[in-house]
Amino acid sequence: MFRQFYDEASSTLTYLLADANSRQAVLIDPVTENIDDYLGIINQHGLALLYSLETHVHADHITGGGKLKNITQAKTAVSTACGADTADIQLNDGDVITFGEENIRVIATPGHTAGSVSFLWRDRLFTGDSLLINGCGRTDFQSGDAGKLYDAITKRLFTLPGETLVYPGHDYNGRRVSSIAQEKGINPRLANKTRDEFIELMANLNLPKPKMIDIAVPANRKCGVPDVQHG
Repeated sequence: MFRQFYDEASSTLTYLLADANSRQAVLIDPVTENIDDYLGIINQHGLALLYSLETHVHADHITGGGKLKNITQAKTAVSTACGADTADIQLNDGDVITFGEENIRVIATPGHTAGSVSFLWRDRLFTGDSLLINGCGRTDFQSGDAGKLYDAITKRLFTLPGETLVYPGHDYNGRRVSSIAQEKGINPRLANKTRDEFIELMANLNLPKPKMIDIAVPANRKCGVPDVQHG
């Protein structure tokens, strides 16, 4: 089972994956305001939520991971490089998350933030803010590094099979899925760009500061719940 959710306020894409036999499930990048929507689907299909996975510490919304843990006992999981010490699981490159008979592989993709990761499940890649459809995440805060992002995308993600489906953490133009082949071929920030060209491009985006960054980042380092404890 696979379900994609969209949060209008932050243009965030959240993903629910479930094993058909065991009914065990995971959420990727849940948004706190949309918890009722997730739980509605989870309860409707008799699923057991095992994990709330984060691609990184978000700057534009507050995660629902901590609240979901209080409701469902689902463990929170964040990259060890994110500084989210209250998360139940500190993820590292190459880790495998198992639910039922399904596996998700963690791929470190730093650059948007130091702790950004992508998740590979079957032929589907959940890229968070690292690789977007026709774009990529900004690199001007949270220990961002354009050179590291270029390396992560070109050496880790673009080496996956071209037919691998790309499901980003955000989209602002109504798009919902891409592929590795498409992004390698036509992504305007990456296609036919050298590393130096990419670094120069990213240094001159001049984007406004995310409106929620001062609230969201500290909250998300605590999995969205200030008093959440180690599990």
